Amino acid sequence: FHRGHKVNLPPRKRSVGYLFQSYALFPNMTVFQNIEAGIQGKKAAKRERAMEMMEKFHLSELASGYPARLSGGQQQRIAIARAIVNEPEILLLDEPLGALDLKMRKEMRLELKAMHKELGITFIYVTHDQEEALTMSDKVVVMSDGMIQQIGTPEEIYNEPNTVFVADFIGESNIFDGRMTGKCKVRFCGADFDCLDDMAVGAKVDVVVRPEDVIMTSKEEGTVTGVVTSVIFKGMHYEIIVESGDNEIVIQSTRSAKVGDEIGM
Repeated sequence: FHRGHKVNLPPRKRSVGYLFQSYALFPNMTVFQNIEAGIQGKKAAKRERAMEMMEKFHLSELASGYPARLSGGQQQRIAIARAIVNEPEILLLDEPLGALDLKMRKEMRLELKAMHKELGITFIYVTHDQEEALTMSDKVVVMSDGMIQQIGTPEEIYNEPNTVFVADFIGESNIFDGRMTGKCKVRFCGADFDCLDDMAVGAKVDVVVRPEDVIMTSKEEGTVTGVVTSVIFKGMHYEIIVESGDNEIVIQSTRSAKVGDEIGM
C-alpha cells in the first residue's frame, strides 16, 4: 500500500521506515552524517532536516562523534532518527531494544511510546519480550510458526487467551487438564471451581490459572492442598512452587512460604 493505493513500488519508494535490530549504523560516518545519509533533496535542505532531527532526539552534542564510541541508548536514538527522518507512514521495528540492558530497555520503552504519540504514525514492533508487547501495544498479534494465534488488546490477550500456546507464551501460566461439571463449573486438581467460559458438561478442557490468582491459605481453609517444594524471591513477589498430587502449581505472592510446609490454595 502507498497512501491508500495498491501499487507496485520499489522498496526505497515505499513510505516505510525500518529500524534494524543491530541498528546498522555506518561506523565510518559521524552521527550527523548517519542521519543525513537517508535524506533526499538538495544539500542545504538535507542539512537543515538532519539538524532538526538531531535536536528532536537530543543528539546535537554528539553530532561529530562516531557510533562506536556511543552508548547503546544513544545509538538507538540515532537509528530511530535516521529511520523516521523522511516521515514514513509506517515504522517497522525489529526487536529494537534487544541489545540494551534491562534498565535501559525500560527507559527506551517510555521514549518509544512518547515518540509514537508525538509522530502519530503506525509502529509495527516485533518482540519476543512479552512484557514489552503488553506494555507498549495498542493491539497485539501473537504468532507461532508464521501463523497468527490471536489478535487483541493487551488485556484481551492476557486475560482471555484463545489457545494454550497464547496462555503459555504471554505471561506465566498454570495449565491443568480439566473437565466441565456444570454451567461455568470445571473440575481440576481434584476440586470444583467456577470458570469464565462455558462448555458442554463432561467436555475435557485446558484450564489456565495465572500464578498471581492463586491465594495461599492454611491447609484447613484451602480448596486444594499441597506441599511447598521451592521458594524464590523475585523482587516484586515470591515465586512459590507447590506439589499437589500429580500437579505442580506455581504461585506469585507478596507473602513468602517455607519449603516443606503443607498449605491450602
